[in-house]
Amino acid sequence: MDDFPEPANLRFLRRLVTVLTTVMICGVLVVIVVLVTRLNRDAPVLPATIALPDGAQAQAFTQGADWYAVVTTDNRILIFDRLTGKLQQTVVID
Repeated sequence: MDDFPEPANLRFLRRLVTVLTTVMICGVLVVIVVLVTRLNRDAPVLPATIALPDGAQAQAFTQGADWYAVVTTDNRILIFDRLTGKLQQTVVID
């Protein structure tokens, strides 16, 4: 069997595929490491109880660094102070 010299374009293509495969493997490993480190963190501390105004029923909950908010079924957003638990602001959704 005769060994023909490999064309330069084919050699370049083979190296390019090898480099791209290596980069993809490294990228997948980085994504896995980031997911594992993020998911192993402690969950944010939720308030034990929330005193809603009369007749309000909670529909959704979200929180920030020093506040938390409750979306009610009557289209209001109630924003509470995290430290005191007092109602800071009410936003009516039209």
